[in-house]
Amino acid sequence: MADTPFRIGTGYDVHAFAPPGAARPLVLGGVAIPHDRGLAGHSDADVLIHALVDALLGAAALGDIGAHFPSSDDRWRDAPSAAFLTYTVDLLRARGWRIANVDTTLVAEQPRLSPHVPAMRAWLADLLGLPVEYISVKSKTTDGLGFTGRGEGIACHAVALIARADDGAAAGEE
Repeated sequence: MADTPFRIGTGYDVHAFAPPGAARPLVLGGVAIPHDRGLAGHSDADVLIHALVDALLGAAALGDIGAHFPSSDDRWRDAPSAAFLTYTVDLLRARGWRIANVDTTLVAEQPRLSPHVPAMRAWLADLLGLPVEYISVKSKTTDGLGFTGRGEGIACHAVALIARADDGAAAGEE
């Protein structure tokens, strides 16, 4: 059976806010966001990148973020999630895949994220080697409902489309 030229993957991640005074920066989509609390986690707890890594790995049927970057491995303690994404992009390329586009949705009551969306899109586009038009970052609230609505943490959903690198169309070509 011939391999399909396109695959879709989904990802999801959630992190609670670190305790007050934990001195952790809030990093989302590779961008430092001014806020009084960062997210708790083994790495820098960038929920957007973690969800995106899971979506990309899932699209290629290569497992999940925990299989590649286990929290039991001290190499990843406080690591920037950009390292996870770079590793994942290299892994996909080595297996003949390219990223066609990504779509992410951050879920948080606070802080207000929409002013930071352009910076997140630009940072991700640069890291992924894609035009910014191929990167979607959205932010939503839950109108006070659930753990995000109570301000206990932030969640992110991600979808990624990957394509065979040898399909004759490089990313960004029409």
